[in-house]
Amino acid sequence: MQATTVLVEGESDRLAVEALALGLGHNLAAEQVAVVPMGGATSIGRYLRRFGPGGAGHRLLGLCDAAESTFIARALGRAGLGPGTLASLGFQICSSDLEDELIRCLGVECVLGIIEAQGELPSFRLLQRQPSLRDRTETAQLHRFFGGRSGNKIRYAPLLVRALPAGHAPEPLARLVACFPAAAATAASTPHSGPR
Repeated sequence: MQATTVLVEGESDRLAVEALALGLGHNLAAEQVAVVPMGGATSIGRYLRRFGPGGAGHRLLGLCDAAESTFIARALGRAGLGPGTLASLGFQICSSDLEDELIRCLGVECVLGIIEAQGELPSFRLLQRQPSLRDRTETAQLHRFFGGRSGNKIRYAPLLVRALPAGHAPEPLARLVACFPAAAATAASTPHSGPR
């Protein structure tokens, strides 16, 4: 089986992708799928050289923010991948970023419940009162809450994914994980050494 490398922008994206895949029954090690955070979209060239056609020859998939999509498309073209849309090349685009997609899928009240369960609702309420955020929507305030404090994206990404109702993941995330090798097909192709 050809190894699959999934390129994502950061560690929170990796945790979200892995959480959804595991929740859907994927065994990433058995399926030879590695989700690799690049430390930002501008690093993609290095990872394409390492894992792409001129490197390890892995099947490449990815997830990126809309703001980075043009840059990603150019990098894929330079690496000899394409032509085609990002989606046809296995790269899914979040309309803003993954946190925004998750907030919209879950709804504000559900996200507030997750923050409350972590004991951080008072911290969020304090942030809401800041002059720069006071007149913003709750969605924008939540986005700032996740992105404004070091470690919050990483902490909350898997919590938000695990709270998603079955079959209701954000489209870019769902489409990405749907491209992974099928768990059932992987299991069927694995030699069975035990008694039948």
